[in-house]
Amino acid sequence: MGIQISSKLGIISCPGGEVFARSVTDHLTRLFKRDLERKTGDLAKKYGLPREEVVRKFNLNSEFEVRQRVSKGSPDEYAVPRFNIPVEFTRFANGEFKATIKSSIRGMDLYIFQDVENHYPITFPNSGETAVLSVNDHLMCLLTVVDAAVQAGATTITLVVPAYPYSRQHKRKGREALTAAWFARMCEFMGVDRILTLDIHSTEIQNSCKTIALENMHASYQIMKKLCSLVHLEDNDLVIVSPDTGAVNRNKFYADNLKRPLAMLYKERDYSVVTKNAGQSNIKSIRLLGDVEGKNVFMADDMLGTGGTLIKAMRRLKEMGAKNIFCGISLPLFTGNAIEAFDEAYAEGCFCKIIATNGVFHDETLLKKEWYISASVSELFAQFIMRLHYNESTSPLLENIKIIQKLLNP
Repeated sequence: MGIQISSKLGIISCPGGEVFARSVTDHLTRLFKRDLERKTGDLAKKYGLPREEVVRKFNLNSEFEVRQRVSKGSPDEYAVPRFNIPVEFTRFANGEFKATIKSSIRGMDLYIFQDVENHYPITFPNSGETAVLSVNDHLMCLLTVVDAAVQAGATTITLVVPAYPYSRQHKRKGREALTAAWFARMCEFMGVDRILTLDIHSTEIQNSCKTIALENMHASYQIMKKLCSLVHLEDNDLVIVSPDTGAVNRNKFYADNLKRPLAMLYKERDYSVVTKNAGQSNIKSIRLLGDVEGKNVFMADDMLGTGGTLIKAMRRLKEMGAKNIFCGISLPLFTGNAIEAFDEAYAEGCFCKIIATNGVFHDETLLKKEWYISASVSELFAQFIMRLHYNESTSPLLENIKIIQKLLNP
């Protein structure tokens, strides 16, 4: 093994966020190695040197930059990047959390991964206890790591939270809290520099940040790539339908790129009703603006909770003559009895496929469903982190229209 590259980039995964962090880390490792191989190949060609000599010179220069004794590895090879920082998490009997970072992170750019919507049982090695954590538990666990990282001297701290917590509490109706904004301000106060998230429920939340950078990535390319294997995207029978007024801009993006007509479902809701499972809904009536009769329908939304609203919308579209219905979901929460409800709706023929990302963890209970397709956004996050690490522009990843057009026009 040669010298360790990218020694200033560290990744910490909180309990519940390990699977996504591991997937992103795997992509990061490949991206860094590929980038170095390309660069050494280009330099070898430019200066007329053997590639092996360029690698040795790179290793030699890197050794001088590290204040430690000379490594024992081969000077002719790159070391496999090891980004993971070991952290010991403890959950006490009263529900309190403690995070202890087990190696030096002074001077590092730290990325802390957390999946606040992971509601599967999690085992804590210290106590051997297994617990199902709530969103608030996950947040408290995340904040203990942030404080530990600040105290340990990390240069920058970036939170990687695909599901932004409390994102649906982004506007005030009466005497209620703007909790989405409160979370961002709390992170600012604690010393967080940046938050990476996925298809945030409302972009208005970004306006609440003063010093923190809230980066909102989009899963549209990954979802569209899966969709094109199911239906011809240039089919005249394809219609994009917004499931409600709040998702119009999201679905207009798909309609504009696919050059397909856009329809919308208008729902009248009773907001005094709080849904707890897919059998409940606060929708009083649904109206369609557009035509879906005999058409294939694609609907996109940022998150799927209990699923009751989406199932009701799909049933209404089938009643109006829709042929095949496909849905794209960025954050598949599937809370309550949502999986069972979608099993029933699929058996009734209400829809064909649900395409959702791996931004929220699920096990084989959902992943093996015939109607479910998982679209990975791990490489997207890895590419974003790599660009941040090299101080490169992230605009091509945030504004992904060009890569979508390459998909549609290869």
